[in-house]
Amino acid sequence: MSTRELELAIRQAGLAEIPSEALRQFEAYFTLLLKWNSRVNLTAIRDPDAIIRRHFLECIQCAQMLPQITNATLLDYGSGAGLPGVPIAICRPEICVTLAESQRKKSAFLREVVRSVGLTVEVFDGRVEEMSPDQRFSLVVLRAVDSMAQASAKALARVGPNGRLVIFATKETEVRLKAALPDVEWRDRLPILGTDQGKILIGQRGRASGSTWNESVER
Repeated sequence: MSTRELELAIRQAGLAEIPSEALRQFEAYFTLLLKWNSRVNLTAIRDPDAIIRRHFLECIQCAQMLPQITNATLLDYGSGAGLPGVPIAICRPEICVTLAESQRKKSAFLREVVRSVGLTVEVFDGRVEEMSPDQRFSLVVLRAVDSMAQASAKALARVGPNGRLVIFATKETEVRLKAALPDVEWRDRLPILGTDQGKILIGQRGRASGSTWNESVER
């Protein structure tokens, strides 16, 4: 993948342009993803065009729709190949991103990405439940994790005061999420580019739990 190919794909998808440095970082990330995927099985999608379309564009879309938050922190819950955390860190460098991945080979890949691409990102190589009990984030993002509804309930415990839970979902998983997270108000729903049922949901604890949607998020 060249920076020109990604730039064109972003334009055709109707997304906002990203800086040339970000395009270069995506190119380096793409190269590492293909290299490591042959032995670590980071993603089942191996076609270069599909990686751009199914992974990069979706995650860039997510990065661009995230709210502007002062001193924002973000947890990529079950980061895997770094999706969506790495693209978010590239597109939104003002957000302090933590990639949480319990599988050691994958977390080793993430550390190599952070080093080679030049990102100021933390990699937590363990289960999110093993983090310090008081560690909270402005934004917690989940994409393509197992048992999404159950994982989302655990992830909600890591959302700070007035924070947001961001989930890549389908119509089916949205129903399960509503049942598993009755206290969450889902305010934003954005169809995922190039999909029939995919959507990005942004939710927050409801007023009954003492939060206000438009308040500034605390770290």
